[in-house]
Amino acid sequence: MPFHEILKQTLAALWESKLRSFLTMFGIIWGITSVILLVGLGIGFSIDQKEHMKSIGTDIAICFAGKTAMPSGGYAAGRDVTLNVGDAIAIQQLAPLIKTVSPELQRTVSEVSQWNASSRAVRGVWPEYQRFRSLSVEQGRLFTADDEANGARVVLLGSESNRQLYPGKPVIGQTLMIAGYPYIVIGVLSNKKQNGSYGSGPDNSQLFVPFSAMERDFPPDFKGAFPGTVNNIVVQPVSPELHEAALRQVRQILGDRHHFDPLDLDALWVWDTLDGAKFLDRIFHVMTLFFGAVALLTLALGGIGVMNIMLVAVSERTREIGVRKALGATATDIRRQFLTESAIITLVSGALGLASGVGLCLLLRLVPLPDFVPHPVISTTAVVASLLTLAAITLSAGTYPALRASGLTPIECLKTD
Repeated sequence: MPFHEILKQTLAALWESKLRSFLTMFGIIWGITSVILLVGLGIGFSIDQKEHMKSIGTDIAICFAGKTAMPSGGYAAGRDVTLNVGDAIAIQQLAPLIKTVSPELQRTVSEVSQWNASSRAVRGVWPEYQRFRSLSVEQGRLFTADDEANGARVVLLGSESNRQLYPGKPVIGQTLMIAGYPYIVIGVLSNKKQNGSYGSGPDNSQLFVPFSAMERDFPPDFKGAFPGTVNNIVVQPVSPELHEAALRQVRQILGDRHHFDPLDLDALWVWDTLDGAKFLDRIFHVMTLFFGAVALLTLALGGIGVMNIMLVAVSERTREIGVRKALGATATDIRRQFLTESAIITLVSGALGLASGVGLCLLLRLVPLPDFVPHPVISTTAVVASLLTLAAITLSAGTYPALRASGLTPIECLKTD
């Protein structure tokens, strides 16, 4: 029998049971759509979290002073460690694996503009801090090395701080009283989508000034603070691959300066954002694999539905098979017809599912979504995996029913009611 004749008979048979054929095809369509959409969402979550982690800083580590848990160099355990600006200078000079470093002062003080007042956190930092903490300005400029060297009373406002202190007003060049000292606003930071912070909260809610100006005007006032004391030190290794070796250098330098064992993790607590990024990456990788496995299982269940409907078709058309065999149709003709029917169902369903999945991903890119919902990414891996699964379904779902139909004898078929 010519192939076009087989195709014509197959389409006629599918049309006779339109609802059943549609429901069977829907399982395949939904399965492939699920694979593309769920895997795309998993990858989108991973990319979104990486971008949010970059808002905290680019491959940085924040060093906080602690309390010694081990004796070292004749000093007993249990001593408080207090970091100072000299430590940052020593790291800058003695740690070749550290690319940039900045001490950090943090303090909540009063701020008064001619339009409003607040009590927000202020951070005093070196100019390099602005780069590796991913600070960028929406208006104005960042502060410079000259500002730091001269102890200039200049300030950068986070986006929320700007809205409170200068609601809808011109801000660049305005005088802002910070802890009673006049500071000139030189810039407003771009709004950050930040899913984590340390110290005194997200950058949008804070103010940033040169370290030298803050150290002079309103240094930290916590217990044990003395001139030169800092809240923490932020470092950036020369590369992500060398971050562990770089942090060992930092521990060694600070251990020598403060007389604690570099292996004493309690004496110096370090938040390594690169480790955090790797941990999140593993979590979202597993989540994406889980989403993909669930979607592929859904697609496989759709394949079982195709096999089931083909077996029903064989049972319903037993007499037709007998008549065709009696008229000269071979087992190959019968097998080819049912394989073609199964292939049409799965291939048409697969094409519709592929179009649906890709279309939904593209459509969701155009729709504004809440911050916690990422835009799905069209994954080549997901598309290939779904097509390979579809090919396996096409072969397995149609082969058994076709073999069963071709194995029937004319006498068995014609005596069926």
